[in-house]
Amino acid sequence: MKKKTQRAPGLVGTWHISEMETWDEDYFNMEVQAYITIEPTGTGSFQFGLVSGGLDGEFDADGKMFEFTWEGNDECDPASGSGWVRLEEKDQV
Repeated sequence: MKKKTQRAPGLVGTWHISEMETWDEDYFNMEVQAYITIEPTGTGSFQFGLVSGGLDGEFDADGKMFEFTWEGNDECDPASGSGWVRLEEKDQV
């Protein structure tokens, strides 16, 4: 089993989602301010619209990109997938 890289790069913390390609702001902020939280251990959580879940991933070598898989729910139906987050600027992903 591969050991997870643990670090505290600029991606760690809670990020508020302000724009999405597929959904408009009325949907993604429907229940709560849409967010993704990334922990130094490579785990985290997210919610946008009626989709929520936990995530598990790894940081790249310089800590500016985080690739993850997730499991959760979409309107009470089980859902899962994968994604990534890249640090563009100090306060923007």
